[in-house]
Amino acid sequence: MAAILLKNISVGDVRRDLLIEGGIIKRIEAAGACSGWDLAGDLESMDCGGKAAVPGFVNMHVHAAMSLMRGVGEDMKFHDWLSHVWRLEEKIDPEFIYWGAKVACLEMIRTGTTAFNDQYWHSSETRRAAAEMGLRCALGYTLLDGFDERKAALEQARAEEDYELYGDCPVYVLSCHSIYTVSADTLCWAADFARRRGIPLHIHVSETRKEVEDCKAAHHGLSPVEYLDSLGFWGPDVIAGHCLWLSERDVRLLGDAGVTCVHNINSNTKLASGYRFLYNELRDAGANVCLGTDGCASSNNLDMLEAMKTAALVQKAWRDDPSALPIPELMQCASYNGAKALGIDAGRIREGALADIAIVDTDNSFFLSPAPFEANFVYSAHSDCIDSLICNGCFVMRHREVPGERGILDAARDVLRKICA
Repeated sequence: MAAILLKNISVGDVRRDLLIEGGIIKRIEAAGACSGWDLAGDLESMDCGGKAAVPGFVNMHVHAAMSLMRGVGEDMKFHDWLSHVWRLEEKIDPEFIYWGAKVACLEMIRTGTTAFNDQYWHSSETRRAAAEMGLRCALGYTLLDGFDERKAALEQARAEEDYELYGDCPVYVLSCHSIYTVSADTLCWAADFARRRGIPLHIHVSETRKEVEDCKAAHHGLSPVEYLDSLGFWGPDVIAGHCLWLSERDVRLLGDAGVTCVHNINSNTKLASGYRFLYNELRDAGANVCLGTDGCASSNNLDMLEAMKTAALVQKAWRDDPSALPIPELMQCASYNGAKALGIDAGRIREGALADIAIVDTDNSFFLSPAPFEANFVYSAHSDCIDSLICNGCFVMRHREVPGERGILDAARDVLRKICA
């Protein structure tokens, strides 16, 4: 792995020289200081005048292979849309997952994401695709037993087998789809299994009003959060996607347990699941709040910068408070908080951290004003301002070029032709 020297790059509105070695940010000093450094061996140097460094985004809730399902079920109500997607998923196979994940990784690279937390079928194919593309991924087996005892036993056995094969991967995450597709026995088994092995859990929670109403009807008035609490499911190792329909008690339970709550604003608003995500309340209660895009079948893209802007605008609008979700906290939700949940030292540009860095081209109209860089980045620019991307100390995109892009798109088209046929 060659060292990388980023010369004269803006870090926090200050020009710096930044040295990357062995996948780690080794040195950050004033611009021009690198002329006095003793740099031996393979070194790739980039002149970064007119460019800025930001932490690579961490997409904390995504179904990567759904990149090949964009536009399906448009303008449908959530549960009709979900049934439609499940029918489509009956046709997919490992090849579909692999190429769908490759397309997703391509898009995430182009939009500045260096790590993602996935939940989908045939996870080994997504893991292979991410490794080939040079991105970090967190994923593992996804449990869905449909409240069938025989299927539950089979699902648990498959999860154990999957962990035996892939449990030593950098970030293995065991997933339960939701409380309306997974039985109480399997939810309890998953929590016990994960905690005995020290791995995170990932689940959809309180995504729709109907989910909450159905749960209360089935479980003696308990909300989904309260129901999972009664099963001993919650803990700081849990990543909960959506968390949209919450009571004050729900917020307190999630905060007290230190749960990671993932806001997926574009998916939630597009499917009309809701928009009043309780960011302030969850943050103040002690939850770790992150951002995600969800899958492309609902959000249509994996652009974290777009998700950041929309999340902030909607918070300001429904709270009638322009100070809601300020830029420093928004940047943390999109990077550091996710890295913390996955147990990786990323999400900050500092010496000793993992070298997961997006290089932003500021030589365009969006950055002309004297406003702070992050304000222009979030509210003015688009993700095509991301010129290059470094993950684990290696370039995965240079000057908007991603190796193998044309072949990935051609292969994905072939897979879609087979599915459509």
